[in-house]
This record gives sequence, structure tokens and C-alpha cells, in this order.
Amino acid sequence: MMKILCIGALSMASFYYSQTFPASAIPEDLKKNADAVVRKDVTTIQINKIDDIKYQLYTVTTVLNKDGDSKALIYIPYEKGNSISDVKVNIYDEAGKKIKSYSKSDFGDFANNNQGTFYSDNRVMALSYTPTQYPYTVEFSYQIGDENTVFLPDFVPFNSTNVSLEEAQMKIINKSGIELKTKTYPSKYNYTSVIESDGNGEKIYTYKNVPAIDDAVLLPQPVKILPKVSFALTKFNLEGKQGSMNNWSDFGAWYYNSILQPVSVSTPAIKAEVAALNLQGTTEEKVKKLYQHMQAKTRYIFVALGIGGWQPMLPDEVQKKGYGDCKGLTNYMKTLLDEAGIPSYYSVINSGISPVSFDKDFPKMGGNHVILMIPTEKGNIWLENTSQQIAYNHLSYSTTDRNVLSIRKNGIELIDTPNYPAEQNKEKQILKIKLNEDNSIQGEGNFSYTGSQYDNSMALINLSPKERNEAMKSFLGTLHFEKVEMKNFLNDKDNAVTKYDLDFKVNNYSKNAGSSIIFRAVPIYSDNVYKTEENRELPFELRQSYEDEFEINFAIPKNYKIEELPDNVNINSEFGTYKLSFVKNGEELKVSRTIRINKGLYSKEKYNDYINFRKKTINIDNSKILISKI
Repeated sequence: MMKILCIGALSMASFYYSQTFPASAIPEDLKKNADAVVRKDVTTIQINKIDDIKYQLYTVTTVLNKDGDSKALIYIPYEKGNSISDVKVNIYDEAGKKIKSYSKSDFGDFANNNQGTFYSDNRVMALSYTPTQYPYTVEFSYQIGDENTVFLPDFVPFNSTNVSLEEAQMKIINKSGIELKTKTYPSKYNYTSVIESDGNGEKIYTYKNVPAIDDAVLLPQPVKILPKVSFALTKFNLEGKQGSMNNWSDFGAWYYNSILQPVSVSTPAIKAEVAALNLQGTTEEKVKKLYQHMQAKTRYIFVALGIGGWQPMLPDEVQKKGYGDCKGLTNYMKTLLDEAGIPSYYSVINSGISPVSFDKDFPKMGGNHVILMIPTEKGNIWLENTSQQIAYNHLSYSTTDRNVLSIRKNGIELIDTPNYPAEQNKEKQILKIKLNEDNSIQGEGNFSYTGSQYDNSMALINLSPKERNEAMKSFLGTLHFEKVEMKNFLNDKDNAVTKYDLDFKVNNYSKNAGSSIIFRAVPIYSDNVYKTEENRELPFELRQSYEDEFEINFAIPKNYKIEELPDNVNINSEFGTYKLSFVKNGEELKVSRTIRINKGLYSKEKYNDYINFRKKTINIDNSKILISKI
């Protein structure tokens, strides 16, 4: 069968390479919003047995402009033990004339390192090509054999914006006798659909003429727009560890016994480490003390060694070396909790800016991150183990509002992570501002951040005082600072709150109008430009709910009185709420401003309604107050 496959593969490659791909043949509708066009994308997967799978990949991509270079990178990711053959690359000019050819010997071989210093069995063969003209076309093919059959790729038209597709095909030839499960996920927005055919032991899936997704404002990730087909063998191999995937229970039991149990090993040193902490109090108090102890003595470093990069380091390695990746640090933390008699569960998750959950009805190896879950009578405690600075029982916006594969001895349980409401993702400002007759203001501010806004403020933690002041100038760029000083910065790791104070002086805040002064009601506001779209083609996503609450206390100059105030405003919409109110007290004026945004995936028809809501809030933020000399 191997010989037949190879002969067939070579024949197919020969057929494809006999074609030409002039850029002029690309349909005009596929050039719209496209930096690159995938002319052909053909993947053939032959499953010979539980530990023998062969891939043949062939792509032709025309790059239309410089922004499309990254869409046609020439590389082959692999692991030690994979067999790579028949590597061919041709480069064509705009007319389809060949201008360069490469073979396997022209590729460099590198550690597959995109996360800094780390240890890994993952490698990549890569070819660097510097274009001299646009458009140009890259034709690329290779074959690769693998013993790991647990990682069958999904079939999607493309993975990024500003790429269009003429034709893609995935063919699966299953000669293993093992059941191959498939599931098609149609596009929720009818963006395109997959064509399926089945016969003679082959499954063939095809996409044709898929236009590019423009990188529009608030666009959901392409994975939420496009269709896909998922595949999974009911029996599989990973680095010699064979298992079954009939359901999540079977897969979880294999994961526990083959991946986690061999490295769930404590040592006398770890026992002594936990004993020395003299843990007392509630479960929550014990977990917090252990977690903050672990944070203080470890750091993150990416490691992809052991059973396909999925098995954690041994806990004693992490203890001795003081570092690990998400797998190793989570496993170490779990071992510390085990020694304290506190059950916890290693949990695999899809980390990313837009929530993606596992399908409860289609078990499949997946996920790109690991966190830890501790069940208690008061609810689940969630621990992110890769950060030395993040608060106890706090998950960032990249891991909230989705499910995890919680690995148990008897299987997998799919559990939802927290979904923080708007009032928990909060920024609170209290400003005391003195208005001066020279149009400047002097101010003191108290700022605090929780939830996802806590995550955003964490970028300040490791900065020097000078760098923090510069960051404030950039962050509060709508103000013309003469000086700004951040003081009393606090990362409250017990309660997931960051706080700091600001002293500042700002020039040109107000304007003179004869003997009167006009100034903006809200000093710190968004200067985003919101534009309506007459022909919005896709839905939009507000990825986080949040709430901003501002209290601004203005002290006006002596011998001035408040002449004119804007009306109080209260706006309600499905996208959120906005309130602005004014209270006079002699020579002082209190301005209260609150905005709340509701996360969600909204239809394209509502896009301009949202834009008009945001325009209205910005205009009201810019409401003017008039004070006049007495």
C-alpha cells in the first residue's frame, strides 16, 4: 500500500506542477480585500494503521502585495521521528513564468521557537524567500509521515483575514480499519459551505471560490465565521501510547493514565516544602498561600518535551529548576495541593482573545493552554500558573467564558470557566481637579481596575517609575501634560485589583470666551474614531463586558461662578448604558459619568446602531461647561 500511495502521490504532484498560475486568471471577486489568494490547497491523508499516517500537502498561493508575504511562508513543522520527503518549491512571476526553484536541501532546520528560550522536540524546516516584485506565486509541496494519529487537522478554507481561496480539497483515505468520526460545522453566516463526497474508502471535502474576509472593525475571529470539518479516530497513537476516543470519558481516562499519572509524582522534598508552610484555615486560605508560594519561586518558560509535547515536566524538576511551562507549573501546583490534601484538576483550555469551547458531542485532542481547577463548597477556584504577578483565583480575558477539559481519573468533565459581568470588569476613577485662569488644570487622581481591566493594567507592574509616567502620558493622550507622576502603585494579588494615584498638571485644558472660561466635562475620555459602514458584510463582536465609573470634582477659580451646565443624560441600548450627571456645590462641581458595555456577537444590521451609540457617548463626554467672572 505504501508503494501505491507513493506512486499516486508522485503522479498527482507531477500533474499539479504541469499547471501554470498567472495572476491574471484570478477572478476579480477573489481579489477584493485580499492580500493573497490561495489558488490550490490540496491535502491527502492516508491512515494506514493506528501508528502510521501519511500526509501529502500541495499549495499554490499568489501574493498580491507586501502585506500578503506572511500568508505564503514556506515552512514545514515537524517533530523528531517524522519522515519528510518530496519537498518542492517553485516561484512564479505575475505571468506565471517560473523564476526560481528550491528543494529540501535549500531549507534551514530550526527549533520551532516562537515563545522565547525553551526546550522542545518541535522543529521547523523553513525557506526564506525575498520577493523582488508583486504579484508573485509560491508553489509548495511535500510529504510527511508520522506515528502519531491523534492530531487530525480540521479542514477550514483559511485561517486569517485578507486571504481568499480558489479551491481547497482534503482527501482522507482510511485503510486502518479504525472508525473515523467526522463532524461538519456549517458557517453560521452562510459565508461559504463545504462540498462532501464519500466513496471507495475515501472521504473528500472541497471548498471553492471563497472571498477574503476583510479585517474590519470588531470582526469576530475567522473561526467563528467560516465552516470547518473536524476528524477524529476512535483509536489513536501518541508516542507509543495508544488510546480510544469513542467519547470524552474514554479519552479522559487515557489522558489521565498515559499523560498525567506517570508525572504525578511527589518527593520527600515536595512534602517538606508543603509542611514548612504550616497551612491553616479554610481551603481557600490554604490554596491562596500555596499558590502565592508557587508564584514566588517559579517563572514561566515554554517546554515541549515528553509524549508529543503534551506531558508535563515532573514536579521535582520544576521545584529544583524554578521554571516550567503551563503544563509543568500546573502539574507542580497540583502536586503541592495533593500534599496538602486538597483535590484539584488539571484542565486543558483554548486560550485566546475570543472564546472558543470544546464540543461536548465530538471528542478530539485539542487545546493550547493548561490551568488548574479546585472545587470547593463556595465554588470553583481557578489558578493561572504561568504568571508571577496575576492574582489568586483570577482568570484573564483569554481564558474566561469558555469550557475546559477537566481531566479526571475516570474521564473528562467539561466545565465552564467564569464569565465576569461588566461590573466586575471595572475601571474606577476619582479625580480632584483645580481649574486655573491660565487654562491649565492641576489634578489628583485615584484609579482602580478589576476583572479584564485588571488584566490590561498588569502591563504596568514591571515598569520603572519613569516608564509608568511615560505610559500614563500615552494612555491619557487626550490631555496635554506638563507633568504627570504615578504614585502608590499596588497589585493586590489577594483581590485581583490594581490601584495607583496620579498627580498631574495639564495645559490648554480650557478656553477663554471673553471673561468666561469653557471646559470639557470629562477630562479623560476615549478619542476613538467610530465610522459607520453602509455595506457591513459580517457581524461584529464586543469581546468583553466592562464598566467605567468616573467621579470628577472640579474646583473653579475664585471670583467665578458656574454659568451653564449640560443637561443630565441617561442612555440605554442593547449594547450598554451611559449616564452623565452634574451637582453644583458653591465653588465646586461634581461630575459623575458611568458607561457600561455589554459583550456579545451582534448581527451586521446592528453595527451602525452600535457605532451611533458610541459616537453619542463620546459627544456627550465632550459636553462643555461655562463659568463666568462674578
